[in-house]
Amino acid sequence: MKGQLVALATGLVMLPAVFWPLERLFPARRGQRWLRPRLLTDLAFMAGQYLVFSAVALFTLQHVARALDHTGLGALRSTVAALPFAAQAALAVLLGDVSVYWFHVACHRVPWLWRFHAVHHSARHLDWLAAHREHPVDGILTQLAINLPAMALGVDLTLLSWLVALRGVWAIFIHANVRLPLGPLRVLLGAPELHHWHHLATRDTRHNFANLAPWTDLLFGTWHLPPEGDETWALGVADEPERGYLAHLLAPFIVSTSRRGAAGAAATPLRSARSPRRACPRPRRRPSRRLR
Repeated sequence: MKGQLVALATGLVMLPAVFWPLERLFPARRGQRWLRPRLLTDLAFMAGQYLVFSAVALFTLQHVARALDHTGLGALRSTVAALPFAAQAALAVLLGDVSVYWFHVACHRVPWLWRFHAVHHSARHLDWLAAHREHPVDGILTQLAINLPAMALGVDLTLLSWLVALRGVWAIFIHANVRLPLGPLRVLLGAPELHHWHHLATRDTRHNFANLAPWTDLLFGTWHLPPEGDETWALGVADEPERGYLAHLLAPFIVSTSRRGAAGAAATPLRSARSPRRACPRPRRRPSRRLR
């Protein structure tokens, strides 16, 4: 527990030191205050992740990996082990990106998965702290989806711990109230404007499921780049009430009439993103301001 407390304290110092200046200098939503509603709720989610649920996720991954060791994957693993490590790592990362992409799509289409994933989408204000709003069941299943290819192939990603750390910080960055020109990194790693659009307040999300690998959105036809300028579209889950931390943890297990309706909408088949105006409400445009 001491290590978790140190990690939480470090995060509470370092993350605001990095992201608050960025949110101040390059805001995607200029009117959003730092001390915004439900700040304490998201702080509780952050504490829960650092103190409890990250350890639960690691425990789960370790047990799944051991279980896979006793399956009939020996021949496949031998073939993969004969490849150079760079090829092994690239294969595991690319397959993990595709796996988590389709899991994320499923979270918006399968009612019982959506009940857990809706907790993350319930945030009506996005910033670095809102990135931590995630139900532990949703978080553990997401970690399984992204790590399962590497575990099945027997690829040891210890040497790629730098990539894990980078993606962890980048996952916070894409939720931050920031708009920056990222060039090709937008496609390779993701960008705040892409993920903010994914958080559009609609029950029929159809775009930008690839949080940290948007090339998969391009590959599968769900990429959408929102308009330049200040972001004005509403965020959150339509018709969902505001909740506190414990209520969010319990909500997926209590299926009310309104949540059944949301889950039914979430089960709508995914269609192509070629016509985003038909798929999502059109945001009000303002004159674009480019960063110089």
